[in-house]
Amino acid sequence: MRHNVFTMKMKLDIETRVFIRFSLVILGFFASLFAVYQMRSALLLLAVSLFLALALNPPVSFLAKRLPGNSRVGATAIAYLMVLVMLGSFIVLVVPPVIEQSAKFASSVPGLIDDMSEGMSIFDKFIDEYGLRGAVDQAIVNAKGQAASIAANLGNTIVSGATATFSGIANMAFILVLTFLMLVESPMWIRRMWDLYDDEDRLNKHKAVVTQMYKVVTGFVIGQLVVATIAGISTIIFILTMSVLFGLPANLAVPLAVIIFLTDMIPMIGSTIGAVLVTIVLILNAPIVALIFVIYFLIFQQIENNFISPMIQSKSVDLSALLILSAVLIGITLGGLFGGLVAIPVAGCLRVLLMYHLDNQKRLRESGKKKSKKGSVKSKKEA
Repeated sequence: MRHNVFTMKMKLDIETRVFIRFSLVILGFFASLFAVYQMRSALLLLAVSLFLALALNPPVSFLAKRLPGNSRVGATAIAYLMVLVMLGSFIVLVVPPVIEQSAKFASSVPGLIDDMSEGMSIFDKFIDEYGLRGAVDQAIVNAKGQAASIAANLGNTIVSGATATFSGIANMAFILVLTFLMLVESPMWIRRMWDLYDDEDRLNKHKAVVTQMYKVVTGFVIGQLVVATIAGISTIIFILTMSVLFGLPANLAVPLAVIIFLTDMIPMIGSTIGAVLVTIVLILNAPIVALIFVIYFLIFQQIENNFISPMIQSKSVDLSALLILSAVLIGITLGGLFGGLVAIPVAGCLRVLLMYHLDNQKRLRESGKKKSKKGSVKSKKEA
C-alpha cells in the first residue's frame, strides 16, 4: 500500500514538473515574440542591410581579388561609387524630361481652363434646366469646408511629412553604413565561425549548405535583374510605338523604362509602383496614351507575375513556380513591401535547409540499419 502511494506521488511530481516546463516554454515563446515585435524596426534595418550585402558581395569579391592587397574596403568603396553613378545617371535621365514635359503641361493650363469654362457654360444651362442648382451649391459648400479643414491641418501635415522624410534619410544612411561594414567584415566573421568547428565532416557539410544558400540569394538577384530588364525593354518598345502613333515625345522612352526597371526589382508589386509613376507622367503629356498604357500594363503585369517571373526565378533559386507565387503572397502578407522582396530567397534558403535535414536523417537511418545488420551477423557467428 505504501509502495502504491509512493508511486502515485512520484507520478504527480513528474507531471507537475512537465507542466511547469511546458508553461515556461510557452511563456518564453511569447516573450520572444514580444521582444521581436518591440525590435521590429531595428531588425528590419538589419535585414535590409544583410540582403543588400549579400546582393553586393559578388561584385565586391570580384573587385577585391583584382585590387592590391585584396582590399575589401577599396572594393566596397568602388561598388558604392558604381551604385552612386547609377543613381546619378537615373536622375540625369529621368528628371530633365519629366520637368520639361511638366513645364509644357503647365503652359497649356490656361488653354485647358478656357476650354473648361466653355464647357461649364453648357453645364450651367443643364443644371438650371433640371433644377439641380441647390444640390450643386451644397456640394460646393461641402467642398469648401473640407478644403478649410485640410488647410487648418496643413501645418501638422507638413511637420509630419518633414519628420518622416528626415527619418527615412537617417534610416537609409544607417543601412548604407551597416551594409558597408558587413561587406568589409563578413569574411573575417565567417572564418571565425568556421574555426569554432572541431568535426571536419560537419564543417564541410555546413560549408556546403551555406554556399548553397548564398547561391540562392545571388541567383535571385540575377533573376530579378533579368525580369526587370525585360520589363524595361518592353516599356521602351511601348513608348516608341506610342510616339509614332500618337506623337508622344520619344525622349520619354528611356527615363520611363528606367523607372520601370528600378521598381520592377521588387517582386510582384514593384511593377505596380512603377506603372503608377509612369501613368502620372503620361497623363501630363497625352491622356489617351496614359489610358492605353494602363490597359497594356494590366495585361503585361499578369504575364510577368504569373509566367515570366516564376519561370525565371524557378531556375535561379531552384523552386517551382507554385512555391514562388505562394512564398511571395505569404511574404507580402507578413512583411509588406520588404516581405515581398525577400520572400523568394528566404523560401529558397529554407528549401536548402530542409533538404539538408532530410538527407541527414536519411544517412542516420542508413547508418543505423548497417549497424543493426552488423550486430545481427556478429550474434549469429557467436551462436
